[in-house]
Amino acid sequence: MLNIKINLKEVKQMNDNKGQNTTINWYPGHMAKAKRIMKEKMSVIDVVYEVIDARMPYSSKIQDIESIIGNKPKLLIMTKMDLCDKKETERWIRYYEQLGYQVMGVDLEHQQSTTGIVKKTEAMMQDKMDDMIARGMKSRRIRVLVVGIPNVGKSTLINRLVGKKVANVGNRPGVTKSLDWIRINQRLELLDSPGVLWPKFDDQTIALNLASLTAIKEEVLPIYDVVCYILNMLYTYYPQELESRYGITTIDEEDMVNTLDIIGKRRGCMIQGGEIDYDRVMNLILNDMKSGLIKGITFDRIEELV
Repeated sequence: MLNIKINLKEVKQMNDNKGQNTTINWYPGHMAKAKRIMKEKMSVIDVVYEVIDARMPYSSKIQDIESIIGNKPKLLIMTKMDLCDKKETERWIRYYEQLGYQVMGVDLEHQQSTTGIVKKTEAMMQDKMDDMIARGMKSRRIRVLVVGIPNVGKSTLINRLVGKKVANVGNRPGVTKSLDWIRINQRLELLDSPGVLWPKFDDQTIALNLASLTAIKEEVLPIYDVVCYILNMLYTYYPQELESRYGITTIDEEDMVNTLDIIGKRRGCMIQGGEIDYDRVMNLILNDMKSGLIKGITFDRIEELV
């Protein structure tokens, strides 16, 4: 039997500790290189698409994005709208719009048309293009840089815009490794980029959100901490998902292993002798999140910022 020692008091306080420093180092070399190359390319970029996950609209936003793109026009694109809590996401859209962002939400799995993004981009660049023509300059394609943290759907977005697969897609961080130009049509071309993060996570809640929704590799944080966080968030905000997926209506806040025991028995995560296979139970919960089997959730709570 896997021996897991629990400090449940610490687990219960995770969502209340926003702002307290828990430094987690995570900064693969290719991310530093990608940021450097992006900065070098900004002189030829007209518009930036910053892609964020609608289930964590705050945690998935690149903290130091302005240091890369400067004051370039930017369109904030919220992906995974099919998996998020629509009510909470609408609050986040209004929040960002009040800050001056242009925001669009897209369902990349089921929405066949992304023409709205192209039209929005053309509208953002209309004055600049008119000015170029007025000065006798040759018309050219609008150049767009696509940025975002790992696994928020940048490659899927690009494939939808092109209308065919031109970028690799995966439900794990780190699929795209280099910057590549991709022509969308006669009016638009994109510069795809690897998922980038910031050198340190000083906020435990952000780190847990990123780990829960597979934006950082699973080994960055203890799997037990991540799973406990997921179960606590579901119990607090989405008890219907907890019941429909795992057949439970509550969690044992004094000893979370008891909750894992119940889930393990219900889902057949057993080893010889009738003991619970805790590794299997925890990976099951993480994979349910990764594969989108748990839907209608948004882990960032806007009330924590206001």
